[in-house]
Amino acid sequence: MGEPRESTESTAHDLVTMGRIGVDLYPLQTGVPLDEVTSFGKFLGGSASNVAVAAARLGRRTAVITRTGDDPFGRYLHRELRNLGVDDRWVTPVPGLPTPVTFCEVFPPDDFPLYFYRRPKAPDLEIDAHDLDLDAVRAARVFWVTGTGLSEEPSRTATVAALAHRAEAGATVFDLDWRPVFWRDPDAARPFYAEALRHATVAVGNVDEVEVATGEREPYAAARALLAAGVGLAVVKQGPKGVLALSADGGRAEVEPLPVTVLNGLGAGDAFGGALCHGLLAGWDLERTMRYANAAGAVVASRLECSSAMPTPDEVERALAEGAVR
Repeated sequence: MGEPRESTESTAHDLVTMGRIGVDLYPLQTGVPLDEVTSFGKFLGGSASNVAVAAARLGRRTAVITRTGDDPFGRYLHRELRNLGVDDRWVTPVPGLPTPVTFCEVFPPDDFPLYFYRRPKAPDLEIDAHDLDLDAVRAARVFWVTGTGLSEEPSRTATVAALAHRAEAGATVFDLDWRPVFWRDPDAARPFYAEALRHATVAVGNVDEVEVATGEREPYAAARALLAAGVGLAVVKQGPKGVLALSADGGRAEVEPLPVTVLNGLGAGDAFGGALCHGLLAGWDLERTMRYANAAGAVVASRLECSSAMPTPDEVERALAEGAVR
């Protein structure tokens, strides 16, 4: 007889994310236009992948469902995921499509233009519902999907199928993740966002993203609209104005941002997301979870890179204790 198999429950991940992955090429000179930059750093990127890294850095068992090109950049991403503590078993190659590359410009404190190279099509949009390990998706304590995953088929159908299979299995987070370059217009996205919200228990996004999802830009109105759409917790990130969270049971948290000298704000939202999942897994109250996630985001905003800059628990606690990122 073979070795006894562990139950799905006993091997379940704390967090499984599904969505974008790619190589981030960040200029090593700040305040310099991209056409004048002479040197770059290479990092793992993509929101879903970064969130998995952020939660892993906080001690959680995480995995990502995504796809890369069958090329050197794809091999690099596998290696980085493993180095950063993320299970890469559901990261598969797509022959004939290149691994995406993203460039950014760094103009602190609040201007970080992104340039996505995801043509003719990004492999992470080739996730197929028939290839999903739905038992693992359902068993995960937290499952995280993104709006970008809804932008094209077959990823759109796969994302909705995974959400539907979750049912009442646990916290299911919909990261609104609005990227205009991936959609014709907000009206094209809104019906698919509504479908995802119907299956999710948590929605998180900035003011631009909640407006796409709900038609509301004012944070309280948008949060209430997200709750009305079916989620139990609505989180609205407001940049320098902090974060607002409303829950269906009447809970509310408003957290001001920690003072920080911003170097690159691009990874802050993903750090926030990983820490949000950490708080949900720990069973913390809303106020504590939001403060912790806010601090994690601030730490990453003070650093150049994203994935490899995700904070440890000690770094987040230090920022909270000092009331600032130093």
